[in-house]
Amino acid sequence: MIRIHPEMLKTLKNYYTPGTRVILVQINDPYTKLQPGDKGTVLGVDDIGTIHVNWDCGSSLGVVYGEDSCKKIED
Repeated sequence: MIRIHPEMLKTLKNYYTPGTRVILVQINDPYTKLQPGDKGTVLGVDDIGTIHVNWDCGSSLGVVYGEDSCKKIED
């Protein structure tokens, strides 16, 4: 597991606040049906940097810091 620096964790929590809309860029999970381009709503960021997302497709798989990536959808 990749450790997250406290300042980076603070940045993630401030950037990906609950309610933020995101789009999946990449996910390292061979068993998920999530695909790059899927969209969802952030539920929160936990203390190890996982961004918990309620995906529009019904999944609730988290975006793991250092393994997966998503980006904020700007209005």
